[in-house]
Amino acid sequence: MLVVPVVFLLVMFVVPVAAVFRVGLETGPSQMLEVMGAGRTWQILGFTVLQAVLSTAATMLVALPAAFVLATFRFPGRGLIRALVLVPFVMPTVVVAAAFLALIGPTGALGVDLSGSVWGLVLAHMFLNIAVVIRVVGSVLATMDPRLEEAARVLGASRWTAWRRVTWPLLRPALRASALIVFLFCFTSFGVVQVLGAGQLRTLEVEIYRQTAYLLDLPAAAALSLLQLLAVVAMLAVVGNSGGARTGNAVDVARAPVGWRQRGGVAAVVVLTVVVVLAPLAIIVVRSLMIDGRLTTVGWQMLFSQGDSTNAVDPFSAVLASLRTAGGATLLAMLVGGMAAFGLAFRGRGGWLRSVDALMLLPLGTSAVTVGLGMLLAFGRPPLDLRNTGLLIVLAQALVAIPFVVRVLAPALSGFDRRYLDAAAVLGRSPVRALAGVAVPLLLPAVVVAAGFAFAVTIGEFGATVFLASPADPTLPVAISRLLARPGEVTVAAAYAASAVLMLITAAVVVGMDRVRLSRAVAF
Repeated sequence: MLVVPVVFLLVMFVVPVAAVFRVGLETGPSQMLEVMGAGRTWQILGFTVLQAVLSTAATMLVALPAAFVLATFRFPGRGLIRALVLVPFVMPTVVVAAAFLALIGPTGALGVDLSGSVWGLVLAHMFLNIAVVIRVVGSVLATMDPRLEEAARVLGASRWTAWRRVTWPLLRPALRASALIVFLFCFTSFGVVQVLGAGQLRTLEVEIYRQTAYLLDLPAAAALSLLQLLAVVAMLAVVGNSGGARTGNAVDVARAPVGWRQRGGVAAVVVLTVVVVLAPLAIIVVRSLMIDGRLTTVGWQMLFSQGDSTNAVDPFSAVLASLRTAGGATLLAMLVGGMAAFGLAFRGRGGWLRSVDALMLLPLGTSAVTVGLGMLLAFGRPPLDLRNTGLLIVLAQALVAIPFVVRVLAPALSGFDRRYLDAAAVLGRSPVRALAGVAVPLLLPAVVVAAGFAFAVTIGEFGATVFLASPADPTLPVAISRLLARPGEVTVAAAYAASAVLMLITAAVVVGMDRVRLSRAVAF
């Protein structure tokens, strides 16, 4: 069962990445070494690490109180807020960048221009990754038996000692895992830096894109990609050795807040969380309806005017292209990721299986720009020319979605008790009827959540798609980027209208899948 996913990853991920390095070495291996040792390269690497560290710290600072409140206390609207905070994580990075450009850009609603500043990146990354901390840390807090700490207090431990000796050891793996995951996402961020950086801020990912798309310097791009890949592999090794997040019994131990202090604290954290999440989303809708300070629907009219190629961008066709490619990528990711999850769940946890598990995660932390360029080099010329088939985009987006599918399905499959099937067989059910009547209902929630994650992630993929999408048939994130780069209030309003459509699609998917309850907490 694991052979197919491994072969798929080797062919569709390793081969394209190797193609980038091969072309770089063929055209100038000495130049690659020179680029990797240049002072400017290490300055870019230093800034990449700096903005990732600051973004991770800001995310943890804002997300931890929200994780504690959502996991510890039960209050009206708790489920809706849990779904709401997940929306930013699956939002396309281009849409997030557009939202923060409208908030803190040159003409931003807040009156403070942070575009071209590292602090603009920190705020956008915090918004994107807040759900990671809430979900990973919250899954531990939500199932941590409070009687453990109470027992320590009864035995004479102070509140601080009980927390340090009992709670902290249980919580530390989740904190470490969530921080490392957020750092990884910020380290490889592309869309946010590309839009909010205003051409002044360059991370490794952005510089790889610049070297390939504008300067056509493949040796330099290959050197930077290799440097980034080595850093990502090192980070994944740290994540793999961190022990992961651990949860207790799958029982919700949340309680109602007692007293004015707890109620006031819960209310304050909830209001702050809602404002942090909703403000960037709301500004997208507002900007889609504003031109020259007045309300208008011209931007929306342009968006849904089929065949209107104003400024060489047809937003309506881009919507259809995004739905088409995301649907195909989701099906492929579910097929490959499902087989990988099945193999990992039912073959134990040997050393080689941990290597396969890490391989499934590798596309998530590797430069999407490198993958996109590599696919063009590997599969964009005879004997296998896929440039005009649309398959390259589907393959690239499926690579991004596979890690999410594996991370959702593997825990659900490993927790499935196969004695249910044995009991059904004893009662006279055929294997097919036992699977349909017992296994499918129990595993269907996990399948729905995995498919929802895959669709939400693929429809907003930008880094690889910007290389692979044809000029005449871009996906919606690529079209938004092009519209934002063109002059004119109408095209900008159309860009925000397109962003609102993409936001509504992802929000609907997230809210729908969050209503599906998994029997076990999911952690990356």
